[in-house]
Amino acid sequence: MALTKAKKAGQIDKLAHELEGSTSAIVGTFAKLTVSQDYELRKVVRSAGGRYRVLKNKLAARAAKGTKVEQALQGLKGVSSVAYTSGDPVVLAKALSTWMQENAEYTFKLGIVDGQLITVEEVKQLATMPSKEQIFSKLLFLINAPAQRLVTVMNAAGRDLAVVVNQAVEQGKFAAAVAPAKPVAEVAPVAEAPEAEPAAAPPAKPVAVEVAEEPKAEPAAAQPVVDASVTETVSPAAEAAGTAEDSQTAAAGTEAPVEG
Repeated sequence: MALTKAKKAGQIDKLAHELEGSTSAIVGTFAKLTVSQDYELRKVVRSAGGRYRVLKNKLAARAAKGTKVEQALQGLKGVSSVAYTSGDPVVLAKALSTWMQENAEYTFKLGIVDGQLITVEEVKQLATMPSKEQIFSKLLFLINAPAQRLVTVMNAAGRDLAVVVNQAVEQGKFAAAVAPAKPVAEVAPVAEAPEAEPAAAPPAKPVAVEVAEEPKAEPAAAQPVVDASVTETVSPAAEAAGTAEDSQTAAAGTEAPVEG
C-alpha cells in the first residue's frame, strides 16, 4: 500500500527529530529477520542507549539533512536499517557485534562517528575498543598512580617501625624498662596549712672595712747636745785624780757605820 504525502511527511519529521540529537550511527542490512529477532535486536540497541529503525532510503536521506549523521544516510540502496545514539558509539557497536554472532542474517554497511564516516572494518574495530567509562577509569588510574605510590612509600616507614616495635614487645625486650605499677594507698585528705607570710628581711649589718695603717716611723734617739762654750779641756792627770776621788767617796758610802 502506497504511503500518502501526509504520512511520508509525518515519518520524515519524526525521524528528523530523533536524528537531530544523534552523534553516531551504524547502518546495517539483513536478508530475513523474524519478528522475535527484530524484537530482540531493538531491545539490544535500547540497552546500549540507542534507537533502531528500518528505513526507506529516500525518506531517510531527507530526514537526515542538517544532522550529524547526514552523510551516512545519503545514497543508500537495498534493505537498510539504522541504529543511532547520542552516547558512546563503542557501546552501541559492541552490542550489535555481540548480537550478530548468533544472528548472521544481519550485517553492517557503514557507520558514522561525530560526523566522520567509517567503513565496515572500522565498525568492527570500534566494537573491540574500550568504552568511554573504561578509558576514563584507566586515565584516572594513570593520574592517581604516582600519588598512590608516594603515599605507599611514606606509609611504609611508619608501618615497618610499628612492626619492629611490636616484635620487640612480644619478645619482652621492653620488660626490664617498664616497672610494675604499685597500688596507690588511699590517703586521707590533708588540710592545707595557711600560707605563712614572708618574714621581714633582717637589717643589713654594716661591714667593717679594715684599712691597713701605714707603720709610723720611730722617733730618732735624741742626741746629747754639747755646749761647746761650757766644755772644758781636762788633762789626763786631773781626770785620773778625779776618778780616784770618786772611787773613795763611793766606798765610804758603802761601809757600815761603826758603833761608838
